[in-house]
Amino acid sequence: MATGNQTGLTEIADEPRTSRVLVVDDNPQNQELLAAYLETMDVEVRIADDGLTALQQVAADPPDLILLDIMMPRMSGFEVCTKLKSDPATRDIPVIMVTALDSMADIQRAVDCGTDDFLSRPLSRLELVTRVRNLLKVRHLKNELDRTLEYLSEIEKRPTAP
Repeated sequence: MATGNQTGLTEIADEPRTSRVLVVDDNPQNQELLAAYLETMDVEVRIADDGLTALQQVAADPPDLILLDIMMPRMSGFEVCTKLKSDPATRDIPVIMVTALDSMADIQRAVDCGTDDFLSRPLSRLELVTRVRNLLKVRHLKNELDRTLEYLSEIEKRPTAP
């Protein structure tokens, strides 16, 4: 996010300290477990009970990362991921599919839908936290790069002094 100052130059705003993680799962026990695993991190955990609710939440206030179950009512995680990754406004949000499905066909389908990572249950807390931390770093670096490129583009548009 860029902000203007009195001289008309654009400054790069500081990255928010707390990342937002959306947990999408129809099982309350899975929601609680994922939230408990993430409590050691500086993240705000939000919950969606199904794919349609997740898409509404993402549209209203995009998270920094999504932990997405595959088998859900109303809309599967595959469908949610496909919609997110096909929309330019949401395609850069990292998605980790978290599921009991673990066949190579399921993993391949998740990759085909655009998932950034895939975790099979039962989950390892260390593995989950490590992958979330790494994808959040990538997300924040991408945001910083986008802001820097926007800033440079604005500088290039300015008339040069004679």
